[in-house]
Amino acid sequence: MEERRNQRRIFYASRLKKKFFSPPLKKKESIKKVSVVVPAYNEEESLIPLSFELRNVFNELKQFEFEVIIIDDGSTDNTVKVLNEIRREDNRFKFISFQKNYGKSAALSVGFKHASGDVIITLDADLQDNPHEIPNLIRKIEEGYDLVSGWKKVRFDPFTKKYSSRLFNFVTSLLTGIKIHDFNCGLKIYRREVAQSIKVYGEMHRYLPVLAHWHGFKVGEIVVRHHPRRYGKTKFGASRFLKGFLDLITVLFTTRYLRRPLHLFGTIGFVLFLIGFIIDAYLTIEWAFFGEYLTNRPMLWLGILLIILGMQTIAIGLIGEMIAHHAQRVEDYHIKHIKL
Repeated sequence: MEERRNQRRIFYASRLKKKFFSPPLKKKESIKKVSVVVPAYNEEESLIPLSFELRNVFNELKQFEFEVIIIDDGSTDNTVKVLNEIRREDNRFKFISFQKNYGKSAALSVGFKHASGDVIITLDADLQDNPHEIPNLIRKIEEGYDLVSGWKKVRFDPFTKKYSSRLFNFVTSLLTGIKIHDFNCGLKIYRREVAQSIKVYGEMHRYLPVLAHWHGFKVGEIVVRHHPRRYGKTKFGASRFLKGFLDLITVLFTTRYLRRPLHLFGTIGFVLFLIGFIIDAYLTIEWAFFGEYLTNRPMLWLGILLIILGMQTIAIGLIGEMIAHHAQRVEDYHIKHIKL
């Protein structure tokens, strides 16, 4: 009897452990080479100090091989000239120059494509991101993560940028369900397979942790130091804030509802139909039992309009389902392992 009780205790203890304690992350392959990708737009004054800081970090981490890929995003100042000087002094520094300004997402996309490291670190060129956080990022990703994002817990930005970013991060976390405090922090580290798996365009660089998480990768976060801008001026503007939210809608639709559009359009359509039906049902009861006239009741037409819109929205979802069903291809899925 006592033995059976002990077995029962062990069983329930194991159940509790599975419920309340997450399993340890799987050990990843060891890191040998680190690529640093730096988007730069009109940052001629900050590039040389940044290169000195990066070299100091490389000297601390001699066990790794390093390369730096600086993407000149169509700068109109002397950025290219400065990059040539840096390249002559240290051939670990490489650069790619765009013909015109395409944006940060395009710069990151090209940087990811040309990076050869086992992990890829991104940071901004304006010296607000601290290069000496690189060892902390590497240690964190060695714990088993696939992407680690920085969190600028203490920020040195203008009031409008600081609080608009807080609003943006709150809404993004709420809608995506990913508990990250700073989606748009430039200081991040990615395993190579993550950078190769996600497509970056528009303003999608803000949502790389979201895209990685929905591809099944492990996403983490650490607090990083942030510095005031030393040179130049911020590239932040109201238009970028608006574009960021529009791209959030794109991310939500293409990742959650691309293969099941009826879940989105059907839900919206059903809600519209239900509201319209309730309105018209209430007016019908008033007409049938209380003799109320409906000819002078605009609510009747609103209810009819909502019913029609709801049915049309559901129909759009059904059409989307048929298109998604016929367009489905095996390569749309990211296969981790396959044994035939």
